[in-house]
Amino acid sequence: MAGAYIPEPQFNGQSFEVILNRMMERIEKRDKREGGLIWDSNASSAIELKQIYLALDDILIESFGDSASREFLIRRARERHVIPFPCTHAILRGTFTPSDVDISGRRFSMPNTALTYIIEKQINDEIGGWEVRCEQLGSEGNHFFGVIIPIMGGNPRIQTAELTELLIPAQDEESTESIRQRYFDSFNERAFGGNVRDYQINVRAIEGVGAVKVTPIWQGGGTVLLTILDTLYNPTTETLIDRVQEVIDPTGDHMGLGLAPIGHVVTVRTADIVNVDIIMELTFASGFTWEMVQPQVASIIEMYMLELRQNWENQDVLTPLGFFQNPLIVMISQINSRILSVQGIIDVQNTTINGQSMNLEIEKYSIPMLGVISV
Repeated sequence: MAGAYIPEPQFNGQSFEVILNRMMERIEKRDKREGGLIWDSNASSAIELKQIYLALDDILIESFGDSASREFLIRRARERHVIPFPCTHAILRGTFTPSDVDISGRRFSMPNTALTYIIEKQINDEIGGWEVRCEQLGSEGNHFFGVIIPIMGGNPRIQTAELTELLIPAQDEESTESIRQRYFDSFNERAFGGNVRDYQINVRAIEGVGAVKVTPIWQGGGTVLLTILDTLYNPTTETLIDRVQEVIDPTGDHMGLGLAPIGHVVTVRTADIVNVDIIMELTFASGFTWEMVQPQVASIIEMYMLELRQNWENQDVLTPLGFFQNPLIVMISQINSRILSVQGIIDVQNTTINGQSMNLEIEKYSIPMLGVISV
């Protein structure tokens, strides 16, 4: 949805003057001049009635999902079991030396930021590798890497401590319009007993998951494939894959010990990457060079790749009439038009994607990632 619908006020015509005149018309053979006893007593009532009409307009706006503000939309959505996705913590990989030091539960900070971290657990089969949780909620914890320092002395045996990789991205609190869209989506399909919609809702509710594609009867009856992206719409780490597997089907043997129904064998994996290499011929305005515009060109094309990845979940959708095909296509026309919006570029020609002068269709279990841009 583009945004909340703002209806016309239903009681806009009920002004103070209209209400007061209507009240005075019911009084006969009395002094109704302004300042008189009857006018003064009715005027105060008319003011209060005007406030009531204003409140009635607010009640109508807040009563419907398409126009309600966030507070009342959340209350309305709860009636459909649609709960806003909360703000979460970033989980990162930390490497520490010496590798045999036990730092579980210890806290660290990132220099020149307000971010602090706590060590959660050692990563399986990884020497010196630990899962580290950012203590601050929100996506800010996704962006900082490098050396971290112990808080309150730390462990004297620690020689080096560094954050090296984002394992599970944090997400900010779900936007109002996303809640509104999920609220209306809840009327279209019913989640029940392990159907596609049930898996979509349960997997999306897991911290760190931004998108999921459900493939029923993947390898025969009872098998289900869940292909996931993280909240940044990138391929997920093994850490997040293992977490989703643990929640949905921990044993993978149709025993129903997770959220998957008895009889379902669920496999979780992430999407494959298709690198998108672009070659093009550019004509520059006077005074501009490729080196000057390259960062902006890369940024604008990466934004286009992100838009495609955000639509990946809707690429193949199971409906009552069968699968709805909506393939992701990297379009040369889109690339050209976006590049032409960059200041200093006046023309773009002979654009190719992965060596071909045609659009690139992305297979349903893959996502596009920007590769090399050549001019």
